[in-house]
Amino acid sequence: REKGFNTFQCRSNIENALTFLKSRSLKLINIHVADIIEGKPSIVLGLIWTIIFHFHIEELARTLACTYNQPSPDCSSAVDSSPKASRSAKKSAKIKERWKMSATKALLLWAKEQCSLHGSVISVTDFKSSWRSGLAFLAIIQTLRPGLVDLEKAKARSNKENLKEAFRIAELELNIPRLLEPEDVDIVNPDEKSIMTYVAQFLQYSKNLPESEEDMQEKVREAMGWLAAQEKKLANLLVETENETYYQKYKEMMSFMETFNQEKIPFLPVLSSKRGEAELSGDQQQMREEWDKVISQINEWKAKLDQMLPSPLGSIEAWLQEVEHLQAEDLPDLQDPFKAMSVFREIIVIFKGLMDCFDSHLDTLQSFKNEDEKNMPLVLPEKLQEMKRRLFSNIRSTNPSTFLEYHYGLCSAIANEVELKLNIWDMKYGAKESVESLLENW
Repeated sequence: REKGFNTFQCRSNIENALTFLKSRSLKLINIHVADIIEGKPSIVLGLIWTIIFHFHIEELARTLACTYNQPSPDCSSAVDSSPKASRSAKKSAKIKERWKMSATKALLLWAKEQCSLHGSVISVTDFKSSWRSGLAFLAIIQTLRPGLVDLEKAKARSNKENLKEAFRIAELELNIPRLLEPEDVDIVNPDEKSIMTYVAQFLQYSKNLPESEEDMQEKVREAMGWLAAQEKKLANLLVETENETYYQKYKEMMSFMETFNQEKIPFLPVLSSKRGEAELSGDQQQMREEWDKVISQINEWKAKLDQMLPSPLGSIEAWLQEVEHLQAEDLPDLQDPFKAMSVFREIIVIFKGLMDCFDSHLDTLQSFKNEDEKNMPLVLPEKLQEMKRRLFSNIRSTNPSTFLEYHYGLCSAIANEVELKLNIWDMKYGAKESVESLLENW
């Protein structure tokens, strides 16, 4: 940091700050040093929001990422509790945008979960009009600190009275700064970013709440009992549906997953504990092993069902999984540029070969007649819709960017190899013929 307040020192400090933000992979579009020095409100406020989102909201939401990575038959991998799901910091801006969306969604899901404990009257669907009545703020306060709020009385009060009360209690009892006024929220179109920033303070507060070891052990015991029941239920289902049609088996799986996702919500905090292996008690370690076991069994069940899809859907599902697996893999970051070139060329050939089948699989999927000789459905419509969605959204829309990433990697490897050679060739090689021979050999 440059000390002082003249233009040159200010410019130097701003340049250092922007350089740091770019090094953290933040997108700074149309943000220039001169605009900040001049104090242009739209530019300065946009930059402040970017900093708040990345260093506060995104960091908080990151702790919820695995919590809300819920298993679903719609996903190519029903439940993946592995931390390997995240991609490296060098990923494209599109991947960054996708994470931003998931950070916002995770915060919204957390807020929904806090409010859902107080009945269906308090509905949270966004960071705008859902908060206008003030009931959502009060419900979160009641969840975090039971007894501070009377929700029944709040339902009879005006929006402004509830908002004023929520902000007062949050400031006095939870030590949460009063970032909003009732007039900011009780309008037709409140500012989404302001509400997100304020709600994130409650999430931060919840992370700092102490929990006794006795309470933790009780939650672990409850989770263990629930996991044992799920494992038994799953085993019974596999036996009961063994001789059923694919249609019926998939229907049963969807029913099981819907119930599973709902019932697991109360156990999410203890199941997604961030403690390392060394910090876990014997019961917690056993619980984590049981959780992994149930998740593995669900994934195996789904994989078997995918293999049982009637022709030609089975081959399309296998193709979809192969493409998705290739797209999800981190790009190779090899130290040897020559080896990197070989790897990238191989990946490009594989990916191009897979994408050559896209049109034929699309035609087959769209023309598939979903009924048997008795005019009964072969596959649940939801499964067909899921496959079409993956084909269009996950593959066709990301195909160009994926291809560009592979070619960018190849070009980078070639450039690195050239640079290595140029660094070696720093001496005179004499005649023109000897240089041409050297280049030809290389």
